[in-house]
Amino acid sequence: MVDGEHGSAKTVIPFFVIRNNHSPDCGEPPTIGNDPPGKYLGYFENAYGEQWVFVYDQATGAAELRGGDAGWENSFPVEDGRVAGLVLNKHEVQWLQACWAAATDLKRQ
Repeated sequence: MVDGEHGSAKTVIPFFVIRNNHSPDCGEPPTIGNDPPGKYLGYFENAYGEQWVFVYDQATGAAELRGGDAGWENSFPVEDGRVAGLVLNKHEVQWLQACWAAATDLKRQ
């Protein structure tokens, strides 16, 4: 692929890498990327260092939320910007709803 603005080849080097803040008891954090394309990705870290990752698959319309405190290996389905089985604070809920809105708005375009 060629970057139209600069005329250079695009690389596959990650440009956004997050360090895991959680203890080993929380499990192995997922490796999340945008290959294959068609996924909306969101990341949130609250004031206490608790981390959340949102993934929305454009092709299937399925969304999931993962968090270190909830055990990285656990995936929680997100429907209509809400997730069952987790207690989120106000800022986490706002972030999740913003991710849902952005992801589903992309699908409508």
